[in-house]
Amino acid sequence: MRALTLATWNINSVRLRAPQIARFAADARPDIICLQEIKCLEDQFPYAAFAAMGYPHAAVTGQKGMHGVAVVSRLPLEALEPHKVCPKAEARYQRVKVDGMEILNFYIPAGGDEPDPVINPRFRHKLDFLDALETYLAGRRDEPGARVLVGDLNIAPLEHDVWSHKQLLKVISHTPVETEALERIRIAGGFADAPRALVPEPEKLFTWWSYRNRDWRKSNRGRRLDHIWVNGALEAAAMSGGRAGLRVWEDCRDWDKPSDHAPVTLALR
Repeated sequence: MRALTLATWNINSVRLRAPQIARFAADARPDIICLQEIKCLEDQFPYAAFAAMGYPHAAVTGQKGMHGVAVVSRLPLEALEPHKVCPKAEARYQRVKVDGMEILNFYIPAGGDEPDPVINPRFRHKLDFLDALETYLAGRRDEPGARVLVGDLNIAPLEHDVWSHKQLLKVISHTPVETEALERIRIAGGFADAPRALVPEPEKLFTWWSYRNRDWRKSNRGRRLDHIWVNGALEAAAMSGGRAGLRVWEDCRDWDKPSDHAPVTLALR
Protein backbone atom coordinates (compact mmCIF):
# COMPACT_ATOMS: atom_id res chain seq x y z
CA MET A 1 0.00 0.00 0.00
CA ARG A 2 1.33 3.44 -0.90
CA ALA A 3 1.53 6.35 1.53
CA LEU A 4 -1.74 8.27 1.67
CA THR A 5 -3.89 10.54 3.82
CA LEU A 6 -7.39 9.53 4.86
CA ALA A 7 -10.15 11.90 5.97
CA THR A 8 -13.47 11.27 7.70
CA TRP A 9 -16.24 13.86 8.01
CA ASN A 10 -19.91 13.85 8.94
CA ILE A 11 -20.89 16.48 6.41
CA ASN A 12 -24.61 16.77 7.29
CA SER A 13 -25.78 17.05 3.65
CA VAL A 14 -23.24 16.59 0.90
CA ARG A 15 -25.12 18.65 -1.66
CA LEU A 16 -25.48 21.62 0.69
CA ARG A 17 -21.83 21.54 1.75
CA ALA A 18 -20.01 20.46 -1.41
CA PRO A 19 -18.31 23.90 -1.60
CA GLN A 20 -17.00 23.42 1.94
CA ILE A 21 -15.65 20.00 1.05
CA ALA A 22 -13.88 21.55 -1.94
CA ARG A 23 -12.31 24.17 0.30
CA PHE A 24 -11.22 21.54 2.82
CA ALA A 25 -9.86 19.28 0.09
CA ALA A 26 -7.78 22.12 -1.33
CA ASP A 27 -6.29 22.82 2.10
CA ALA A 28 -5.85 19.28 3.45
CA ARG A 29 -5.32 17.39 0.18
CA PRO A 30 -6.42 13.98 1.49
CA ASP A 31 -6.26 11.07 -0.94
CA ILE A 32 -9.51 9.57 0.36
CA ILE A 33 -12.49 11.27 2.00
CA CYS A 34 -15.06 9.21 3.89
CA LEU A 35 -18.34 11.04 4.38
CA GLN A 36 -21.32 10.37 6.62
CA GLU A 37 -24.86 11.76 6.73
CA ILE A 38 -24.79 12.66 3.06
CA LYS A 39 -28.63 12.86 2.99
CA CYS A 40 -29.16 11.88 -0.64
CA LEU A 41 -29.68 8.95 -2.95
CA GLU A 42 -26.89 7.58 -5.13
CA ASP A 43 -28.14 9.33 -8.27
CA GLN A 44 -28.35 12.66 -6.41
CA PHE A 45 -24.73 12.61 -5.28
CA PRO A 46 -22.61 15.46 -6.76
CA TYR A 47 -20.13 13.23 -8.61
CA ALA A 48 -19.07 15.99 -11.03
CA ALA A 49 -18.22 18.35 -8.18
CA PHE A 50 -15.98 15.73 -6.61
CA ALA A 51 -14.30 14.93 -9.91
CA ALA A 52 -13.53 18.64 -10.23
CA MET A 53 -11.95 18.54 -6.77
CA GLY A 54 -9.68 15.70 -7.90
CA TYR A 55 -11.77 12.77 -6.67
CA PRO A 56 -13.03 10.96 -9.77
CA HIS A 57 -13.70 7.70 -7.93
CA ALA A 58 -16.71 7.39 -5.63
CA ALA A 59 -18.77 4.76 -3.86
CA VAL A 60 -22.11 5.93 -2.48
CA THR A 61 -24.67 4.25 -0.25
CA GLY A 62 -27.57 6.66 -0.06
CA GLN A 63 -31.01 7.10 1.42
CA LYS A 64 -33.64 9.69 0.64
CA GLY A 65 -33.39 12.70 2.91
CA MET A 66 -31.38 11.08 5.70
CA HIS A 67 -28.39 8.99 6.68
CA GLY A 68 -26.12 7.83 3.86
CA VAL A 69 -22.37 7.31 3.53
CA ALA A 70 -19.87 7.81 0.72
CA VAL A 71 -16.18 7.40 -0.03
CA VAL A 72 -14.47 9.53 -2.66
CA SER A 73 -10.91 8.88 -3.76
CA ARG A 74 -8.11 10.11 -5.96
CA LEU A 75 -7.20 6.45 -6.44
CA PRO A 76 -9.39 3.76 -8.02
CA LEU A 77 -11.66 2.06 -5.52
CA GLU A 78 -13.70 -1.11 -5.44
CA ALA A 79 -17.07 -1.22 -3.70
CA LEU A 80 -17.42 -4.37 -1.58
CA GLU A 81 -20.57 -6.13 -0.50
CA PRO A 82 -21.57 -4.82 2.95
CA HIS A 83 -22.60 -7.06 5.82
CA LYS A 84 -26.10 -6.35 7.11
CA VAL A 85 -25.21 -4.80 10.46
CA CYS A 86 -28.04 -2.24 10.64
CA PRO A 87 -31.20 -3.81 12.09
CA LYS A 88 -33.37 -1.36 10.12
CA ALA A 89 -31.43 -1.68 6.87
CA GLU A 90 -30.68 2.04 6.86
CA ALA A 91 -27.86 3.48 4.73
CA ARG A 92 -25.28 3.61 7.50
CA TYR A 93 -22.42 1.40 6.38
CA GLN A 94 -20.24 0.60 3.41
CA ARG A 95 -17.06 -1.25 2.55
CA VAL A 96 -14.61 -0.27 -0.15
CA LYS A 97 -11.08 -1.27 -1.10
CA VAL A 98 -8.44 1.26 -2.16
CA ASP A 99 -4.90 0.18 -3.06
CA GLY A 100 -5.28 -3.07 -1.14
CA MET A 101 -6.68 -1.41 2.01
CA GLU A 102 -10.24 -2.13 3.09
CA ILE A 103 -12.18 0.86 4.43
CA LEU A 104 -15.27 0.37 6.60
CA ASN A 105 -17.23 3.61 6.72
CA PHE A 106 -19.92 3.91 9.41
CA TYR A 107 -22.60 6.30 10.52
CA ILE A 108 -23.91 4.79 13.75
CA PRO A 109 -27.35 5.97 14.96
CA ALA A 110 -27.29 8.90 17.35
CA GLY A 111 -29.87 7.32 19.65
CA GLY A 112 -32.20 10.19 20.50
CA ASP A 113 -32.32 11.95 23.86
CA GLU A 114 -33.38 9.46 26.53
CA PRO A 115 -30.80 6.75 27.37
CA ASP A 116 -33.40 4.11 28.14
CA PRO A 117 -34.02 1.45 25.48
CA VAL A 118 -37.39 0.54 27.01
CA ILE A 119 -38.96 3.94 26.43
CA ASN A 120 -36.73 5.19 23.59
CA PRO A 121 -36.84 3.09 20.39
CA ARG A 122 -34.04 5.13 18.86
CA PHE A 123 -31.70 4.20 21.70
CA ARG A 124 -32.77 0.58 21.41
CA HIS A 125 -31.92 0.75 17.71
CA LYS A 126 -28.47 2.13 18.51
CA LEU A 127 -27.72 -0.63 21.01
CA ASP A 128 -28.93 -3.29 18.59
CA PHE A 129 -26.69 -1.82 15.90
CA LEU A 130 -23.70 -1.95 18.27
CA ASP A 131 -24.43 -5.58 19.16
CA ALA A 132 -24.62 -6.55 15.49
CA LEU A 133 -21.40 -4.68 14.72
CA GLU A 134 -19.52 -6.45 17.51
CA THR A 135 -20.63 -9.85 16.20
CA TYR A 136 -19.68 -8.94 12.65
CA LEU A 137 -16.21 -7.63 13.46
CA ALA A 138 -15.43 -10.50 15.83
CA GLY A 139 -16.11 -12.89 12.97
CA ARG A 140 -13.61 -11.06 10.75
CA ARG A 141 -10.85 -10.36 13.28
CA ASP A 142 -8.48 -13.03 12.02
CA GLU A 143 -8.90 -12.25 8.33
CA PRO A 144 -5.62 -11.14 6.75
CA GLY A 145 -5.21 -7.73 5.17
CA ALA A 146 -5.11 -4.04 6.03
CA ARG A 147 -8.36 -2.61 7.39
CA VAL A 148 -9.38 0.80 8.67
CA LEU A 149 -12.72 1.61 10.29
CA VAL A 150 -13.81 5.23 10.17
CA GLY A 151 -16.85 7.37 10.63
CA ASP A 152 -19.25 9.11 12.92
CA LEU A 153 -19.69 6.44 15.57
CA ASN A 154 -21.80 8.80 17.70
CA ILE A 155 -19.99 7.73 20.87
CA ALA A 156 -17.31 9.64 22.77
CA PRO A 157 -15.70 6.72 24.57
CA LEU A 158 -13.10 8.16 26.96
CA GLU A 159 -13.20 10.54 29.90
CA HIS A 160 -11.34 13.27 28.02
CA ASP A 161 -13.31 12.79 24.79
CA VAL A 162 -16.03 15.01 26.27
CA TRP A 163 -16.03 18.45 27.85
CA SER A 164 -17.32 17.08 31.17
CA HIS A 165 -17.19 13.38 31.94
CA LYS A 166 -19.33 13.68 35.08
CA GLN A 167 -22.03 15.83 33.50
CA LEU A 168 -22.37 13.64 30.41
CA LEU A 169 -22.46 10.20 32.00
CA LYS A 170 -26.25 10.14 31.58
CA VAL A 171 -26.24 11.84 28.18
CA ILE A 172 -26.46 9.72 25.04
CA SER A 173 -23.07 9.34 23.34
CA HIS A 174 -21.19 9.02 26.65
CA THR A 175 -23.27 6.66 28.77
CA PRO A 176 -21.43 3.63 30.14
CA VAL A 177 -23.56 1.18 28.16
CA GLU A 178 -22.44 2.89 24.93
CA THR A 179 -18.79 3.45 25.79
CA GLU A 180 -18.38 -0.12 27.03
CA ALA A 181 -20.04 -1.46 23.88
CA LEU A 182 -17.73 0.58 21.67
CA GLU A 183 -14.66 -0.74 23.47
CA ARG A 184 -15.90 -4.32 23.02
CA ILE A 185 -16.38 -3.60 19.32
CA ARG A 186 -12.87 -2.19 18.95
CA ILE A 187 -11.33 -5.19 20.68
CA ALA A 188 -13.53 -7.66 18.80
CA GLY A 189 -12.30 -6.30 15.49
CA GLY A 190 -8.65 -6.14 16.52
CA PHE A 191 -8.47 -2.38 15.96
CA ALA A 192 -6.35 0.33 17.54
CA ASP A 193 -7.79 3.79 18.23
CA ALA A 194 -5.25 5.72 16.13
CA PRO A 195 -6.10 9.28 17.26
CA ARG A 196 -5.85 8.38 20.93
CA ALA A 197 -2.60 6.50 20.33
CA LEU A 198 -1.21 9.71 18.83
CA VAL A 199 -2.86 12.13 21.28
CA PRO A 200 -3.09 10.28 24.60
CA GLU A 201 -5.31 11.24 27.50
CA PRO A 202 -5.63 13.38 29.57
CA GLU A 203 -5.47 15.82 26.65
CA LYS A 204 -8.95 16.76 25.44
CA LEU A 205 -9.75 15.71 21.87
CA PHE A 206 -13.04 16.76 20.23
CA THR A 207 -14.50 16.51 16.71
CA TRP A 208 -18.09 17.75 17.30
CA TRP A 209 -19.59 20.89 18.80
CA SER A 210 -23.33 21.44 19.09
CA TYR A 211 -25.11 24.02 16.95
CA ARG A 212 -26.72 25.18 20.19
CA ASN A 213 -23.46 26.73 21.39
CA ARG A 214 -23.50 30.31 20.11
CA ASP A 215 -19.74 30.71 20.67
CA TRP A 216 -18.55 27.14 20.31
CA ARG A 217 -14.88 28.01 20.65
CA LYS A 218 -15.36 29.92 23.89
CA SER A 219 -17.53 27.27 25.51
CA ASN A 220 -15.64 24.36 23.87
CA ARG A 221 -18.30 21.87 24.92
CA GLY A 222 -17.13 19.27 22.44
CA ARG A 223 -17.18 15.53 22.06
CA ARG A 224 -15.03 13.10 20.06
CA LEU A 225 -17.67 11.34 17.97
CA ASP A 226 -15.62 10.80 14.78
CA HIS A 227 -13.11 7.99 14.78
CA ILE A 228 -10.34 6.33 12.80
CA TRP A 229 -9.38 2.82 13.85
CA VAL A 230 -6.66 0.71 12.22
CA ASN A 231 -5.95 -2.99 12.44
CA GLY A 232 -2.54 -4.52 13.11
CA ALA A 233 -1.51 -4.42 9.48
CA LEU A 234 -1.85 -0.61 9.50
CA GLU A 235 -0.69 0.36 12.99
CA ALA A 236 2.91 1.12 12.01
CA ALA A 237 1.74 3.20 9.04
CA ALA A 238 -0.69 5.15 11.26
CA MET A 239 1.94 5.85 13.91
CA SER A 240 4.83 6.65 11.57
CA GLY A 241 3.89 10.31 11.15
CA GLY A 242 3.59 10.86 14.88
CA ARG A 243 1.24 13.44 16.25
CA ALA A 244 1.71 15.60 13.14
CA GLY A 245 0.06 12.85 11.11
CA LEU A 246 -3.30 13.45 12.80
CA ARG A 247 -5.37 16.60 12.57
CA VAL A 248 -8.85 17.69 13.57
CA TRP A 249 -9.69 20.55 11.19
CA GLU A 250 -11.50 22.71 13.73
CA ASP A 251 -11.44 25.80 11.52
CA CYS A 252 -14.03 24.16 9.26
CA ARG A 253 -16.49 24.55 12.14
CA ASP A 254 -16.15 28.35 11.74
CA TRP A 255 -17.16 28.41 8.09
CA ASP A 256 -20.50 29.68 6.84
CA LYS A 257 -23.31 27.18 7.52
CA PRO A 258 -20.92 24.50 8.78
CA SER A 259 -21.49 20.91 9.73
CA ASP A 260 -21.46 20.43 13.49
CA HIS A 261 -18.61 17.97 12.95
CA ALA A 262 -15.05 18.84 11.94
CA PRO A 263 -13.15 16.64 9.50
CA VAL A 264 -10.34 14.45 10.81
CA THR A 265 -7.30 13.42 8.75
CA LEU A 266 -4.76 10.69 9.39
CA ALA A 267 -1.57 10.12 7.40
CA LEU A 268 -0.68 6.49 6.66
CA ARG A 269 3.00 6.26 5.75
